[in-house]
Parts: sequence; structure tokens; C-alpha cells
Amino acid sequence: MRRFVGIALVVVLAGLGSVPTSAGQSRGAASALPVIVFETSKGSFEVEMYPNEAPKSVEHILTLVRRNFYNGLRVHRFEPGFVVQFGDPQSRDVSKKADWGGGGSGREIGAAEISPKRPHKLGAMALAYVGRLGPATADSQVYLCVNSDPGRYSYMNGKYAVIGQVVSGMAVVQQLRELDVIKRASVKGPAPAPAAKK
Repeated sequence: MRRFVGIALVVVLAGLGSVPTSAGQSRGAASALPVIVFETSKGSFEVEMYPNEAPKSVEHILTLVRRNFYNGLRVHRFEPGFVVQFGDPQSRDVSKKADWGGGGSGREIGAAEISPKRPHKLGAMALAYVGRLGPATADSQVYLCVNSDPGRYSYMNGKYAVIGQVVSGMAVVQQLRELDVIKRASVKGPAPAPAAKK
């Protein structure tokens, strides 16, 4: 009997966990895609990743997250009305600020997984790279789009791989500035498929 009550309670609570947000997303609902939770000095935000369109890129970033690579890094680039960027391990050391933006994990992704299905828009997470070297040289640096006008990013579509989308905490992303700290990054999901009804 206790087991039945426990299962019933879990089912009821799971049904309550899906609360629509203004963006049409379900906050608290289990995602079939991996989600990265970034805890920052300004609060937390979550990014749902796109492994179907960018499998190598997403796996690379998830591996770095699982190795605690992003923990303690700082935002090293903020462009008002455009992007916020992080992922350079040199940003842990403020005395190396002049070099921020030039570092990575040391292992390039080696693929340019750019999909027309995933354009740049508010909350999009994409891979940064040195322009003259090309998108296959991207590594650990990512940027988040902070402008609600997709036209602001039109020239970037087809040049940079969008690998995820902020699904929670966009207000936190909008507050991030240079020197803010990524305290911790962790992976949650993908959620297991629901059990078939008997």
C-alpha cells in the first residue's frame, strides 16, 4: 500500500511540475534533451542542448561540464544588446585579463555543426571561435544572445553553430557582465522516457 501511495504521489507531483512560462516553455518539466544548469554570481540559468543538430559539439561541451571545466570561470566578454561570452580558462586569473578570450580546453571540436533549424535569437547558446580559423576550431568558449531582435544576429547564421537555448533564467543571463563568475555548471537530463502504460 505504501508503495502505491508513493507512486501515486510521484505521478501527481510530476504533473504539477510543468508550469508554462511566457516563452511557451514548460518550466520544471523533464526534458528529453540534456540541460546544463549554470550557477553564477548573479543567479542560475538553464540551457537545453541540441544533440540532434550538433552531436559532436554538444558532447564536447557536456564532457567539459562533467569535468567541472566551467566552474570558476568568469564572463570575459559582454557586448550590450548583443552577447555575453565565457569559456576561457584564463579567466580564472584576473592578472591575465589581457589574454582573456584566447584560451580553451586545448581540444577543438573539429566539426562545424551549423544547422538552419537553429538560428541565433534571444537566449541562443552558440560556439565562439577565432573568425579566421573557422567554426571547426571551436572549443570551450560559448556565447549567449541577449537581444530579442533576431535581425541583430542574421549575419551570424550559417557561420556559428547554435548548440542550445536558454529555457530558464533568461533574466539572469541579461544581468551577466564581464568579471561575473560561473560558480558551477552541471548536467541534468536527458530525462528517461516515460514508462509505457499497461
